Amino acid sequence: MDRHAAKNALGAFVAAGSLRPNQIQFVDEIVNHLTEHGCMEARRLYESPYTDFNPQGVDGVFSSQQVDDLISVLEDVRKRAIG
Repeated sequence: MDRHAAKNALGAFVAAGSLRPNQIQFVDEIVNHLTEHGCMEARRLYESPYTDFNPQGVDGVFSSQQVDDLISVLEDVRKRAIG
């Protein structure tokens, strides 16, 4: 997936709320992963480099609703990637 497409996939999530700087960096890490690998399993949000932001991974950085929304975006990207 190219970087522009990865950013577009996460665009609605980013636009939905005002994110703190560490949350924006977290999303940028996801964009980097999507750019390199094309899709991402939600379990990766609980592994390095995401646990570098918070030991709890995504749960320590975003609200539970935001986590659900972010995982939904990743599932949509995955479905499109595998057809």
